[in-house]
Amino acid sequence: MDLLTLIKKSFALKEVDIRTYSPLTLAYIGDAVYDLIFRTMVVQKGNTSVNKLHNQTIQYVKAPAQAFLAEKILDRLSPEEFAVYKRGRNAKPYTMAKNATMEEYKKATGLEALTGYLYLTNQMERALELIQMGLQE
Repeated sequence: MDLLTLIKKSFALKEVDIRTYSPLTLAYIGDAVYDLIFRTMVVQKGNTSVNKLHNQTIQYVKAPAQAFLAEKILDRLSPEEFAVYKRGRNAKPYTMAKNATMEEYKKATGLEALTGYLYLTNQMERALELIQMGLQE
């Protein structure tokens, strides 16, 4: 059973129409999922200090890296996926990343919104496929 289904079942969460979620809500959960993917990858490479794990992870999850990955996969998105990405990219953020341009931050938010959407619609295989594509470029 996948993580989302386990969480819903364990806490008796009701089904929600994902189309009602704002793009920033999708980016909020997508940020956590995206981070978990890369933390898992880094931890699985071997046990080391938490500081080293953190430094390895942030190379993938900081806004400029997310923006770069987003650019690499844009032409591989379905029309529905692109629409979700675009909604996230065009959302008005309340904050700004410390070490990123506004353009990078918006692209990263779009990628996080897409990741959140794919997670909440039980399409994690697709999310991982897109990340792999982006990393291979």
